[in-house]
Amino acid sequence: MEGSKTVATNRKARFNYEIIETYEVGIELKGTEVKSIRAGKVNLGEGYASVDNGEVFLKQVHISPYEQGNIFNVDPLRVRKLLLHKQEIRKLIGETTQKGYSLIPLSMYLKRGKVKVQLALAKGKKNYDKRESLAKKDAQRRMEREIKDRY
Repeated sequence: MEGSKTVATNRKARFNYEIIETYEVGIELKGTEVKSIRAGKVNLGEGYASVDNGEVFLKQVHISPYEQGNIFNVDPLRVRKLLLHKQEIRKLIGETTQKGYSLIPLSMYLKRGKVKVQLALAKGKKNYDKRESLAKKDAQRRMEREIKDRY
């Protein structure tokens, strides 16, 4: 993501899911949504994507209405179309239906003036996997603290 400005990240996604593969996808937006995104008024927390009729849609992503948008504002939780190549969509259809993977937005960013979404093909973690990743994180933090204290 060189030369891009990250607007929003889904911090819980990497904790709750095991990321298999990521895609950079475009998103179809209405007028004032872009201004809200530039202002950073995006929440990816509950968001997910699904494949319907050969198209990929982003659902449950909240883009707050633009303050000066008046009548041009749209529903903050509306379903938005994601822009991918046909072969990528076909691959995602196979992965989500056969292997039971989920499509999760990891981040939203601006790249050369365009809004892009980093979409992940992910597999849900079990509770013991989550505990294991917390333990690794804790051990890493402890080691860094020891190194810092020694020097």
